[in-house]
Amino acid sequence: MQSNRLNLGIDPWLLTENDFDPSRVKSSESLFALGNGVMGGRANFEERYSGPSLQGNYIGGVYYPDKTRVGWWKNGYPEYFAKVLNAAFWIGVDVRVDGEELDLAQCEVKRFYREMDMRRSVLTRRMTVVLKNGAEVEVEAVRFLSLARRELGVIRYSVTPVNRDAEITFSPYIDADVRNSDANYDEKFWEPVRTEEDATQSRTRKSGFEVAWAQAVALDGAQFACETVPEKPRRTATVRCGKGTTATLYKYTGICSSLNHRPEELSAAAQAVAADGLQAGFDALVKEQEEAWAARWHRCDVVIDGDDAAQQGIRFCIFMLLQTYTGVDTRLNIGPKGFTGEKYGGVTYWDTEAYCLPFYLSTAGQEVARELLVYRYNQLDKAIENAAKLGFKEGAALYPMVTINGEECHNEWEITFEEIHRNGAIAYAIFNYIRYTGDRAYLAEGGLEVLLSIARFWAQRITWSEARQQYVMLGVTGPNEYENNVNNNWYTSYIACWCMRYAAEAAAWVRENRPEAYACICAKRHFDESAETARWMEIVDKMYLGEDRERGIFLQQDGYLDKEQVLVSELDPAERPINQKWSWDRILRSCFIKQADVLQGIYFFQENFDLETIRRNFRFYEARTVHESSLSPCVHAILAAKIGEAAKAYELYLRTARLDLDDYNREVEEGCHVTSMAGSWLAVVEGFGGMRMADGVLNFTPHLPEAWRSLAFRVDYRGRILTVTVTHEGVEVRNEGEPVEIAIGGERRRLPDDRR
Repeated sequence: MQSNRLNLGIDPWLLTENDFDPSRVKSSESLFALGNGVMGGRANFEERYSGPSLQGNYIGGVYYPDKTRVGWWKNGYPEYFAKVLNAAFWIGVDVRVDGEELDLAQCEVKRFYREMDMRRSVLTRRMTVVLKNGAEVEVEAVRFLSLARRELGVIRYSVTPVNRDAEITFSPYIDADVRNSDANYDEKFWEPVRTEEDATQSRTRKSGFEVAWAQAVALDGAQFACETVPEKPRRTATVRCGKGTTATLYKYTGICSSLNHRPEELSAAAQAVAADGLQAGFDALVKEQEEAWAARWHRCDVVIDGDDAAQQGIRFCIFMLLQTYTGVDTRLNIGPKGFTGEKYGGVTYWDTEAYCLPFYLSTAGQEVARELLVYRYNQLDKAIENAAKLGFKEGAALYPMVTINGEECHNEWEITFEEIHRNGAIAYAIFNYIRYTGDRAYLAEGGLEVLLSIARFWAQRITWSEARQQYVMLGVTGPNEYENNVNNNWYTSYIACWCMRYAAEAAAWVRENRPEAYACICAKRHFDESAETARWMEIVDKMYLGEDRERGIFLQQDGYLDKEQVLVSELDPAERPINQKWSWDRILRSCFIKQADVLQGIYFFQENFDLETIRRNFRFYEARTVHESSLSPCVHAILAAKIGEAAKAYELYLRTARLDLDDYNREVEEGCHVTSMAGSWLAVVEGFGGMRMADGVLNFTPHLPEAWRSLAFRVDYRGRILTVTVTHEGVEVRNEGEPVEIAIGGERRRLPDDRR
């Protein structure tokens, strides 16, 4: 069975491509991308390729502040857009057969097969090609980024003459003379530091990061000649192969950055990593890779019986998340495209807190999730500076919409200045973490400082309306970016109220349970609990939250019902996606919703709404949502499962889990939607698995799709690994760890340690 658009095979553990189509090369480069949590790269071909391609190799935390390019400036506008950089092309292996260069854009491709083994993160490509000189060869290229040795990349590249004896020339190289395709002013972001035999070192302009790349190569029966050109170390060797005889090159590349090494030691460090890889050998490194990935999958695998397309979709999502972030470095975070492309700059959005943190919390453990909170705590003073640039004072914090170091660096005004709901997601992440782990101590160790600074922002951002005799929230953009500069966006106002209420509760808890920490926080942040919390509660009590009582729904924002109420089902399919077919003016005037707004708030705070309220709002807004944000379908899928709309939940789950595999939005060539992949996991585990914290314990109320025979998933809950198996007959939960209390369908039960 094949998926339609990209002609990919359906397999529970493999992503496969069975033919070569130049029009799909960029898309496949995204889908078959590799990563190990600290670096990654697109699935570019090792050999030279003269056809259209987006070259991309990326190193987490290494960025460039590309000067913002706008027609006119506004006070508080970010001066730069931070970009994770296209780094050196370390995978390069030029190949010649009897003097003719191997280039798929110039060859007859008789057979082509590419495979990503998601079980162990190993990329394999096999092909049979006929070069212009008539030589026919079989090629196999195997590549991976080591999870066990995080600074090592490994390649095995084999060539076999098919129709005659041939002379095969291999030229493994590193090319650090690279550029970003999305540079605002077409400038080069790197400058050379030094190049020596088998190694080159570069420095980023402005930001001053340094990285060294070094290769160690082996080819049986061959002697390599070395060529050292600035930024491009290369070795070349030629072997004579009889017909049917295989020549195999091994290439081990060390990649070391100044995040982890002194600049003057980088080149030597990279060479040592490469040499150690060569000494260990390909087979041993593959075994290490398999063991490291097996340990990761043990904690987070999802097994769907009866639906291979759904199974492949969720495994692909989990796989990409595991490749992107592992929690080994607190300076790193999860970019919307991960290591699969340049779009969005590879920096941090609110996606991390709203979608990704629950995944890592439940699959990587408490400490990894805590590091994501600490990442934002470490940037709190920058968030206060960001708010001050916009006129806020007295320690109010506005976390950036986009950042890599705490500064705002998004260059679309309506998002930078108006999409302030991101503050709410950061506060909610603290609540979500504590609710799941029970680690209330984090409030005293950073959480309260973040919460009170966010509450101060909301208390200054509201406006008193004499006409309404209520507080209102003016000039905002919600998650639904198809409506800009609106008043009283329900989601933004609701989560603002919740933030102020939760900050007050957190302050009381720290005062009562950690008095010494409380005193330090009050002094450091000039916090007057009595006065400030009284102000917050007054705002909460008098905040305007729009409703249409006749329909029984919360209002998206003021004036939403003034729009022509056309349903998505009435749209001509030829006009979709509307963001590619309509003018922006037409989109803004329409009722169509890019992603969940009201439903985002209902999803976060499900316990605050009865089932009928959820059902009314879901049915109204789902019918008007075009899901042209990757972050939208998962929220809808979870709520659809909750209210018993099984067919709709399944439809939306497939859309989120196979968003990139089936290229729903016709943009996967730019990179995969990595942060929304955490939403796909949420759709399975919280939607169909019905997982939700309730009354202090983890509860499972499953809603299994009719087409699935069973669903099984693992979660890390307070140091225990729980395996949840759902069938149409019931649910079973097994526990690897100390006895723990959970609930199934609201009924509490104590799980013993099943290892004993």
